[in-house]
Amino acid sequence: MNPESTSNNSSSAGPATPNNSRKERGAIAAQACESCRQRKQRCSEERPKCATCQLECKYREPQPTKKDKTLVEILERLKSLEGGLRNLDGKVDSLNSRGTLPLSIYGPIQSNPPATLDASQSSSWPAANVHLQPSAIPPASPRDVQYVSATHKMLSWPFIQQVLETKVPNLDLANLEKDGAAMLLGLQGRTTSLPTDMYDSPNVSNEGGSIPLQVSSASQVEGMQLGGPSMNWETMQRLTKSYFDTFNLIYPIMDRQVFQSEVLPTIASHGFDESSSSTLTCLVFALGEVAMGAVQGAPIGTRKGRPSGIKGGTLERPPGLLFFNEARKRMGFNLTECSLENVQMFALAAIYYGTCCHHLEFWRMTTSASLACQGLLTSNPEELTTHRGDLVRRAFWHCSIMETYLNMELNIPRTGIDKLEALVGLPDFSGSFSEEDYIGNQASHFQEHFASQIVLRRLSVEFHTTLTNAFGPTHHPAETSISPAAVMTKRMASQLDQWRGLLPVYLRWEEEHPGAFSSPPEELYDEQSMYPPPVPDLHTNFMFTADLDSAPVSYPYAVDIQAASLRTRYYYVKYLIYRPFIYKALHHPEQVTRDDAEGVAECLKAMLKWPITMSPTCFHKRLIPCLFFWSQNLLGILLILHLTQQVPILVRIRTSLMGTKFDEDANMTAMLCIDWIRDLKDTDATALWCWEILKGIYSLGDDT
Repeated sequence: MNPESTSNNSSSAGPATPNNSRKERGAIAAQACESCRQRKQRCSEERPKCATCQLECKYREPQPTKKDKTLVEILERLKSLEGGLRNLDGKVDSLNSRGTLPLSIYGPIQSNPPATLDASQSSSWPAANVHLQPSAIPPASPRDVQYVSATHKMLSWPFIQQVLETKVPNLDLANLEKDGAAMLLGLQGRTTSLPTDMYDSPNVSNEGGSIPLQVSSASQVEGMQLGGPSMNWETMQRLTKSYFDTFNLIYPIMDRQVFQSEVLPTIASHGFDESSSSTLTCLVFALGEVAMGAVQGAPIGTRKGRPSGIKGGTLERPPGLLFFNEARKRMGFNLTECSLENVQMFALAAIYYGTCCHHLEFWRMTTSASLACQGLLTSNPEELTTHRGDLVRRAFWHCSIMETYLNMELNIPRTGIDKLEALVGLPDFSGSFSEEDYIGNQASHFQEHFASQIVLRRLSVEFHTTLTNAFGPTHHPAETSISPAAVMTKRMASQLDQWRGLLPVYLRWEEEHPGAFSSPPEELYDEQSMYPPPVPDLHTNFMFTADLDSAPVSYPYAVDIQAASLRTRYYYVKYLIYRPFIYKALHHPEQVTRDDAEGVAECLKAMLKWPITMSPTCFHKRLIPCLFFWSQNLLGILLILHLTQQVPILVRIRTSLMGTKFDEDANMTAMLCIDWIRDLKDTDATALWCWEILKGIYSLGDDT
């Protein structure tokens, strides 16, 4: 993941510098220009023209490899999964026609808790060797199962509220239930914003050939400063490479080749102005500095010798702030453009705010990016047919994925961008070619990761919609010996597992081992691989570890961030699918059936050892998408784990169904989740809010 541990230098065009020549790469030197290829002579591979050509060179497009073709296969699999989703929707429609489903999960909630709230009552769930008879199932309550996706909605469950009232008496439960999303986005009435007077940066050089970060004409560029700092060509290349080797692999919404061969040389020749290109360049530099700080920077603190996972900058002044402030100065000039650059501008600004734990601004910029994308597609749909069409598709799906995060975790309404899915279609990463991205994809498979995220996002949205329609607080369950919830969740879990099983071998993992390498690891990094193994020892079986006291392994190209994000989202979706059974066990323990108990067990399994909480990913938190999203969900997991040791029905399920290794994994999971929230509490107001709850539940002190 180290942005400086990748290829030796960028191949971008620009002012000649001693470091601008490419280092030989052995087998990949076959990317010679057509002129050198015909002359059968060595090519320096520089663009737009190599060292031996007088005119601009032409490069042959690379033929797709076997790994490249998998991208198309992943997207094709979406169609087969959609067939299963339509069948599931038909099942829901069938149940609904019998009057068994609610109109909305967000309908009125009864003011009085159900009479069966006391979870200490004896349960009718039989022992494992007893076969359940239909006549043994008691009549179901209208609210025996309830689905919510947002953690703050889960905290409003009557049983959970009783626990919080006892353990955390100062928690404002009334406002949490009424205005949970607003409360969490603008937590504690935070009024601090990013400083605007930042004019120093460890990665900005004032050496010869400097370019001022000012709105300047070409005549003002040559080393002239107009009240702000300057930077040289090497610094520009270093920050560009850092961004494209990390953030653009996680969110592939920028064109590396165009940026390096067209945008950077223009900035170097004419300086920064008020154009959208200058704004985007400042944002790329800002995130490039964040990436360098997240990997190589000093931690903002240590606890008992363990460094914080927030690295680079300080609490008040995060890395990249100088460049971000320069971007903010220029954004007003580009606010109303209906262009791809406008979408990218808002999306990158949202990502930067996310790295600084400014969640309200993250939401506002994310929404602005979605609206800008809709404006572009509505006013100029022909853009999809141009050479930039695939980049527009990637930007569209990025906005859609971010909106899904916010909708599911905070119940924030969508902008309607999802209605354009049929028009936009799926990306295939066609378009301009960058050798660096080709190498990065061979090592990290970022294209397949992004495609897999799109498919998983589609599944999660369909599951969320189905569960919301099926198991709201006012639904009336069917009068049948088989729980509709059990049937439906098993079908959803089967389709989710099918998604995991259809992943390429180098993305796939065993469900019981969330930290394991994709198997077999030898196939990923053999002797013919174009990039060396990103781990010191392939004999180890685990890519992620719960050992937070040992030095973390360094992976290039944000490999661990991409893998951890994909796997954790899988477990998160499965956790949501089965969480309604937790509600039933807490509020209606006397009605828990064998199927319900197995649903609780599956939910508990899905909570264990999420890879983003493990090393090395947890030590690079500025690179992890949507930090506040995960902090809240880890709080929910910690609450449930605590209740499995306190509530009789959950204790019984934990003892009889979870196996001998569960206690060890549960304790390890609790340790990882607590460490995550503790590490972020001084930086992130949301994590601090979660920490205050955990202190009461787990009897923690600030130094424990």
